[in-house]
Amino acid sequence: MANKAPFKTTFEASEVIRPVFTGGAVAIENGARLLATTMGEDVVLTDLKTGKHITSIEGDGELISTLTLTPSGSHLIVCSRSLSMRIYSLQKIPSADSIEPQLVRTLKPHATPVIVLAVDRTSTLLATGGTDGSIKVWDISGGYVTHTFRGPSVLVSALLFFEMATAPKKQLESAGSKESDKRKRRKSKGADEDTEEEVSATARFRLASGSQDGKVRVWDLHKRSVVANLDSHVSDVQGLDYSPEQNALVTASRDKTIRWWDTKSWKPRKVVPCLELIEAVGFLGDGRLTYSAGSNGCLRIWVTDTGRELTKEQKAKSEPEAIVGAVYRPELPFVACIQVDHTISLYQVPSDAGDSSQIAPPEPYRRISGTHDDIIDLRYLLPDYSLMALATNSEDIRIVSVSEPNSHPDALVSADYFGQDIALLKGHDDIIISVDVDWSGHWVATGAKDNAAKLWRVDPANNSYTCWATFPGHAESVGAVALPRARPVEGSKAHASPLDYPPQFLITGSSDQTIKRWEVPREPQQSAKSAIRAAYTRKAHDKDINAIDVNNSSQLFASASQDKLVKIWSIEEGETQGILRGHRRGVWSVCFAPLNMPVLQGEQGSVSGKGVVLTGSGDKTVKLWSMTDYSCLRTFEGHSNSVLKVAWLKLPPNEERSKKPVLIASAGGDGLVKVWDVNTGETECTLDNHEDRVWALAVHPETNMLVSGSGDSTVTFWKDTSTETQVASNEAALKIIEQEQELDNYEYVGAYREAITLALQLNHPRKLQTLFEKVVNSKTPDAGSLTGLKAVDQVLASLSDDQLFLLLLRLRDWNTNARTAPMAQRILWTLVKSYPASRLSNLSVKGARGQKSLKEVLNALKVYTERHYKRMEELVDESYLVEYTLREMDSLAPSLDSMKLVEDGSTDVVMT
Repeated sequence: MANKAPFKTTFEASEVIRPVFTGGAVAIENGARLLATTMGEDVVLTDLKTGKHITSIEGDGELISTLTLTPSGSHLIVCSRSLSMRIYSLQKIPSADSIEPQLVRTLKPHATPVIVLAVDRTSTLLATGGTDGSIKVWDISGGYVTHTFRGPSVLVSALLFFEMATAPKKQLESAGSKESDKRKRRKSKGADEDTEEEVSATARFRLASGSQDGKVRVWDLHKRSVVANLDSHVSDVQGLDYSPEQNALVTASRDKTIRWWDTKSWKPRKVVPCLELIEAVGFLGDGRLTYSAGSNGCLRIWVTDTGRELTKEQKAKSEPEAIVGAVYRPELPFVACIQVDHTISLYQVPSDAGDSSQIAPPEPYRRISGTHDDIIDLRYLLPDYSLMALATNSEDIRIVSVSEPNSHPDALVSADYFGQDIALLKGHDDIIISVDVDWSGHWVATGAKDNAAKLWRVDPANNSYTCWATFPGHAESVGAVALPRARPVEGSKAHASPLDYPPQFLITGSSDQTIKRWEVPREPQQSAKSAIRAAYTRKAHDKDINAIDVNNSSQLFASASQDKLVKIWSIEEGETQGILRGHRRGVWSVCFAPLNMPVLQGEQGSVSGKGVVLTGSGDKTVKLWSMTDYSCLRTFEGHSNSVLKVAWLKLPPNEERSKKPVLIASAGGDGLVKVWDVNTGETECTLDNHEDRVWALAVHPETNMLVSGSGDSTVTFWKDTSTETQVASNEAALKIIEQEQELDNYEYVGAYREAITLALQLNHPRKLQTLFEKVVNSKTPDAGSLTGLKAVDQVLASLSDDQLFLLLLRLRDWNTNARTAPMAQRILWTLVKSYPASRLSNLSVKGARGQKSLKEVLNALKVYTERHYKRMEELVDESYLVEYTLREMDSLAPSLDSMKLVEDGSTDVVMT
């Protein structure tokens, strides 16, 4: 039986909520599956339906000025501030359900940066507009310029390809006359018909351009000239769209007006003042309705014929919600609006309202957060832990889905994909810096820099996310909030319907160095101005209060401060019960032990687990404290920066506590998450997937999933794979024992081919040496074999790069020993004969260090081989001397024939 491998705690990053958009251009293909967004210098491709990250395309070192996708999704065009334009071919891989971008060509379209692109409906033509006023039309597949249009030297702000519904008769006649000579040269009637169709089609091609000077120009791609100058706007033209059903062109500008133009006469049909900076405009469906979006942050719908606004009057939204762009085409089932805060809001396309006077203002049915900014705090929500609340360096709490589709059939909220934005908790006037959740996950407490705390009621089943009460009163930022941890008695009304029973109290701590206890009202607060008085206020610390935690019985709470102290308080009286002294810097986090904690082993001996508390400090340490005498039981050292958050992991079941350790987790300013064994004080594993400080940490109470949020805008979900690792380790150990026995069996029966293959796989150098010596020194070698056995020759000629490199390492060691050098030279000779020199010198060894070690191995083989060769030459030279000596001795000594004659007495031999 194989001995079981020792238990090892392991975690793997199973899911990551990462930023996808940091401002700039957004593109969506007609199939509404592929979303292309800018991330500084890079491009991110996302599956719009599942929210899965497809791939990232690295930039050229300069910020991206604009990008676009062809309607078919076949190509991606990216322009950057380096004046380059890169065209990528997007090849779909059905087996992996992914896309592989391949750079087709890199061009320099203009002498100035390109800030606007347009692609025609056939995905063959691309228009680029420069800041110098020039416009170029490109063949995407060919990569060459087909048209160049030059207008005034002002920035081109909008471009649009379209086809006229019907081409003017005179234009068709002139186009036909120009092609008449070519038709006469045609021999077949079919060729004439094809040419006529081509002429009539190209005669309708148009390109509309809007400039910073407010002018709109319509270019004829067939005539290569301007067919209309629409001079009416007085500021940047930001939106263009064409409707063949309405024979109309709509334009919108930052002069706060929308204009509809008749494309037959190129005269304005209607002019509507919007009283906001318009950033996007377009026709919906068959063109009967027009949408617009701008600085007010609202999507507005207009009747095309009359110019009447169909949506009811909307109040302007906050500045971060202002819309800076929109994406819509008739093939898309939604209008995607891009907000200042890098949120992409998707609005359903309204149906034709007919004769209705007004419709309700459209609301986004889905939001895509481009970036969550710094993740300051996070908590699981709901009894099934299917949602998560994120404090993201903003005035709002973002609620996202963290359950896989269909993984929770009884989930309270249906989620289309992991990480989907579900709702926003709006109400604070400044950045939220602390979050806490009660036992049920339905009640969320927040503290912000607006000196107030709020309690929120989260009911996703009814799509209800309301502020229950506001708690003003602190003189400075509320840096810590805590709700009671005690669960109501099972069977009670509070346990059965937690939405109807808010928490009893709220504890807050502030930068004003005070703590307050608040009684939560039984009914929702009618007005934020209605004051709620604190039950008590205590001067708690000499510096900012960073964290507060309530114990499981809701009898005590702990406050951690920048004054290096942690104080334990009674909740009822608000009196100090004890002080934890020992940290050398400010304390960032504090956490009471969970229920049913077993006896722990401290540095001074065993201690009851019920009365312990965990702290993390700016002195880079985590400390475990006893609640009995408020002494430090153990110090955990390992972080290279401040410990910002600590948490207890799920306790192992009673039957497994002898095998599995009691674990805690800590997150630090070094970007690492560490998991510790409480009883030994050793690090079980270190989790690294962040590039900035890890501010937030949460643990799934059932699956032991660790969630870390960082200043790099990412949220990483670490799956506990300890059980899987243990099973895999045991299986691997058993497999190795079986393979070793199999290796002995092969050696015993003389199956050297299989034995050498297995010895290479198991990396047994001593066994491999024995096998090679037996093969090389075989008394009956195979004819024509390099090693002595042709089967072994075949094995050595079919090694992978890793096996070949490993064998070269062994040969290097054997080659340094005079006893094993002949065997090593024989095997090395076989390898040189079996592989070209390029294969041996360019082995695929991972990393630069591996390439360096490969050179060192080959050099060592060369040096010792030259030494062996020199020694052999010396031996050959010495053998010549021995041969000469023997020959001379033979000439002096009597021959055998002479000796025989002497014996016979037939000849007299005179010896001198």
